[in-house]
Amino acid sequence: MTESKMRSGYVALVGRPNVGKSTLMNRILGQKLSIVTAKPQTTRQRISGIKTDEKGQVVYVDTPGIHRVDKKALNRFMNRIARASFLDVDLVLFLVEAGRWTDEDEAVAKSLRNIDVPVCLVVNKIDALADKSELLGFVEKHVDGNKFEEVFLVSALKGNGVDSLENAISQKLPFSRPLYDEDQLTDRSERFLAAEFIREQLMQRLHKEIPYALTVEIESFERTKKLLRIGAVIWVERESQKGIVIGKGGEALKQASSRARLALEKFFGEKVFLETWVRVSKNWSNDDRLLKKLGYDDLV
Repeated sequence: MTESKMRSGYVALVGRPNVGKSTLMNRILGQKLSIVTAKPQTTRQRISGIKTDEKGQVVYVDTPGIHRVDKKALNRFMNRIARASFLDVDLVLFLVEAGRWTDEDEAVAKSLRNIDVPVCLVVNKIDALADKSELLGFVEKHVDGNKFEEVFLVSALKGNGVDSLENAISQKLPFSRPLYDEDQLTDRSERFLAAEFIREQLMQRLHKEIPYALTVEIESFERTKKLLRIGAVIWVERESQKGIVIGKGGEALKQASSRARLALEKFFGEKVFLETWVRVSKNWSNDDRLLKKLGYDDLV
């Protein structure tokens, strides 16, 4: 297809936490880019996944889940990042969970009513709804009063309905030459992705408040002829949390680091040597200055 007939643009994936935004983007890209766990607020920063084919190029913008409680600086940061994504894209996909519409969903829907960008409702996790006849009533109830361009029923996990969604998206974007090189997958740095893959393994293995009290900073990232050497600091907020992350005899940290190393080797396609340390930075998640130092920057 000639460039004059190609369609390219930005598509934001928005919604409350844990509705499957990252899973959907990974499914569309055909590989893992955004980290995924069963815990809410796994995605903390905006990350773009770029898909280029003969029809054009779509830049999918995965955003943090929008939530109503934003007492901490980190929560306020995530909400700002998510809401800012409404403003500089060509299309918004508003994801909700099949059969479940919460106060947070309603709050997101309300914030989308006055934007100038077309909004499509994507009802995800249809595979988890035993009685499919409930879908029609669910959609009718919640589409009423909201200005959705179109409604899609999908399972990001299983892939149901995703091809139809992609085809519709490509028809809604403006005619434009590609925005990025055709072999570029994301707008994020390798260091950022390394930190995310490490944090994912920690979040999957830790419980209660610990996953939300930690962040990962890449201290060193160096390629040699034989391997990629990565040094990462895991920041927590209290000494007691440090002990939990490390575990008895260092076993918890060792297991998470080993799994992270394997994930990094798969993603980068090369041998990885990973070193991790756990340090304490009191109340980092509620300190705007520390957040910026740790890479949580609105301007990124």
